[in-house]
Amino acid sequence: MEKRTLGRTGLEVSRLTLGTMTWGRDTDEHEAAVQLRAFIEAGGNLIDTAAVYADGDSERVIGGFLGTLVSRDEILLASKAGISAKGGERKVSNSRTSLLDDLEKSLVRLGVEYLDLWQIHTWDDATPLEETLSAIDYAVSSGKVRYAGVSNFSGWQLARAQTLQNPLFGKSPIISIQSEYSLLNRGVEREVVPAAQYLETGFLAWSPLGRGVLTGKYRGGTPSDSRGASPHFSGFVSPYLDQRARGIVDAVCVAAEGLGYSPLEVALSWVRDSKGVTSAIIGARTGAQLRGVLTVEEIELPPQVREALDEISEPTV
Repeated sequence: MEKRTLGRTGLEVSRLTLGTMTWGRDTDEHEAAVQLRAFIEAGGNLIDTAAVYADGDSERVIGGFLGTLVSRDEILLASKAGISAKGGERKVSNSRTSLLDDLEKSLVRLGVEYLDLWQIHTWDDATPLEETLSAIDYAVSSGKVRYAGVSNFSGWQLARAQTLQNPLFGKSPIISIQSEYSLLNRGVEREVVPAAQYLETGFLAWSPLGRGVLTGKYRGGTPSDSRGASPHFSGFVSPYLDQRARGIVDAVCVAAEGLGYSPLEVALSWVRDSKGVTSAIIGARTGAQLRGVLTVEEIELPPQVREALDEISEPTV
């Protein structure tokens, strides 16, 4: 798998990242092991998780594979902190105490001494940014984190964080941002992607398949075994089942049929090779599904197809 440099660093990451949000909940350990093996065999190296995924079980599952299924030095581990779901209620806290507590628990669950990439999961209006960033400085200086990034920040939030973390002043730089990006959601093109490019920040695209809708599997309704039918994810998928989304999905399916590809391959390769994108985060419920996703490595969309998809998916606001 092709590697790309993450931001202004020497860190090389695969242009596809393995997402593990469903591990430990919708994806059991057996299927997770099949996925990890297939990803590594395909040449992938970046594994993305978070302290909040499956209430920590995603990290526990990954930790169980280290030293048995895969060695620590074969992969790059990325996790996130700042969101909890205690009692089923989502809570955001980017206080120094909360973040460092999340970090310590992540390291224990994963069974590792450090993370390759530690990301602030989302912006927190209630906590001064300087306090949040002080947690990053401590995490890096203590050796528990190699590199730091942010997730779901707006363009100005990223720029402010980057400014405060100028390495010229002895600060640990923000090397990456993780945001949602797909043919169904191109909002980051307005500010986030341009800011990341100007600041030489790596960009990790989550949900490049439009929360699964761009695979075309929802065209005839909601399959019973899909995320859209899951109590955990139904509200996550439903915003992309409107009339505008259907038109974009239809265009992807037409392009796929003409090229001899699957809709998944068309939608994913569009994101992976979009301007400013370092790596696209892929997730699957089963090993078989992931193997189908990994075939995209052999695909590159013709320019005229990209242009047609650009036009039909152009943001309306």
